[in-house]
Amino acid sequence: MPPLTSPARTVRDAAGGITVLAVANFVAITTEVLPVGLLPQLARGVGVTESTAGLLVTVYALVVAACAVPLTLATQRFPRKPLLLVTLVIYVAGNLLVAAAPSFAVMAAGRTLGGIGHAVFFSVSIAYAARLVGPLYTGRALTLVTAGGTLGFVLGVPLSTSLGTAVGWRWSFVLLAAVCALTAVLVARLLPAVAVEPAPARDGSGARRGRKRLGIVVGTNTVLFGGHYAVYTYVSVLLLATGLSEAAVGPVLLLFGSLGLVGLWAAARYLDRRPRALTITSMATIVASLALLAVAMPQPVGVLVAGGLWLAAFGAIPATFQAAALRAQGTTADLAGAFVNATSNLGIGLGAALGAVVVAGPGTGALALVGAGVVAVACAAVVISRGAFPRDPAATGRTDPTR
Repeated sequence: MPPLTSPARTVRDAAGGITVLAVANFVAITTEVLPVGLLPQLARGVGVTESTAGLLVTVYALVVAACAVPLTLATQRFPRKPLLLVTLVIYVAGNLLVAAAPSFAVMAAGRTLGGIGHAVFFSVSIAYAARLVGPLYTGRALTLVTAGGTLGFVLGVPLSTSLGTAVGWRWSFVLLAAVCALTAVLVARLLPAVAVEPAPARDGSGARRGRKRLGIVVGTNTVLFGGHYAVYTYVSVLLLATGLSEAAVGPVLLLFGSLGLVGLWAAARYLDRRPRALTITSMATIVASLALLAVAMPQPVGVLVAGGLWLAAFGAIPATFQAAALRAQGTTADLAGAFVNATSNLGIGLGAALGAVVVAGPGTGALALVGAGVVAVACAAVVISRGAFPRDPAATGRTDPTR
């Protein structure tokens, strides 16, 4: 088998490490978005409104956005594998604190702790996946690792939501803490260690173009995640507004999450071949689906169809932007991962806050239309920025980002 540093190392060679990273991504994403499916129960459990409970997503995301880059810089000389283990232990502690929280303030503290772990986890895991394979296989490796996160939507959140509905939301967080602990054991035993490369010395116009490309990618990523999470944070509220029961929300989220595998399949197929077409098609589908969702409210059939299309298209997005950031060649792999992590969560936090304003003001009927407008802005940025989002990923370093 080729060594970890070999440019010829394929996805098959790195299958074990990629699988373990995918499992870790599963628990990380489930931890981040679990409150989405349990929002009404969480609100009742600590005596706050649903719009206030939605701020638990904002708190978590803004902690990640604020801490991802500085914590990645502070830990850049640490061995990668032990660092991943530390983040998983932090997830365990954060979930247990939320499970035991007697008040909204303690619940927010638990989410803050989880956000600190998350700030480092995704910054490291994105670069970790890229280090396990040669450069020609980066997109596919990222897609497979991201599949674990998609399964967090497909299985983790819906099943935990159903469990919370059946026996109480606190048990959902207890179960998730146990899964995080088991994942830490798997990482310790099965994930191969990787070296931390020294930062390359870069200067001149090439470095400036790389930084500009990276800035465009992560700026667009912020806007896209903001539009998506303005709606997704309150998806359980939207579903209940159509007349669905709380018991039906978990199965519907399971269906929505499983459709995200369609987008993930598209990413695996096209991310190393036609990344620009994949990105634009996915984002345009999200815009159209959210617009359809706004028109369909509160009819359940129309909402379910539009929601399925929206989340199927979003399945391709995380791997697409992670690969674009790495290929921009604007900084080291760890810092590129940190910027993607930070801006994704900045978008999540701002989107959740925007959604809270819309829910408290115009109401849930306006959520999808607002989200569609925000994502449309991000899609326009991708269309304009041919250098940051090129047709040929191998040509990124030779393309002027202003073109």
